[in-house]
Amino acid sequence: QILVMESGGGSVQAGGSLRLSCAASGFTTTHNHMGWFRQAPGKERESVAAIYRDRGITYYADSARGRFNISQDDDKNTVYLQMNSLRPEDTAMYYCVASSGYNGRPLSSDYYNIWGQGTQVTVSS
Repeated sequence: QILVMESGGGSVQAGGSLRLSCAASGFTTTHNHMGWFRQAPGKERESVAAIYRDRGITYYADSARGRFNISQDDDKNTVYLQMNSLRPEDTAMYYCVASSGYNGRPLSSDYYNIWGQGTQVTVSS
């Protein structure tokens, strides 16, 4: 059974940085994706970033590109989301996700069948 658990959320002022971590367990392959989604109150869930674990190929939503960086540790079981230049509109619950396979769209929520409980990020102006 694949499980993922987020950590690292919190409150920060606009312009600040936060680093989210996602520890995964239960993988039997590195040919899959992990990623981050977020959802703010009253808004639809949206993609943030994703990574193809085997080769470290990364994908970013337009809102994250240039400010956020997704990476993984050497054993590919922990994924990080470094968030810089945070804005109040980045305030949301951030969810770590993982896929069972690799033949999907990495920034599509439908692709992921493993979701974490979420970690709150609050950016104040």
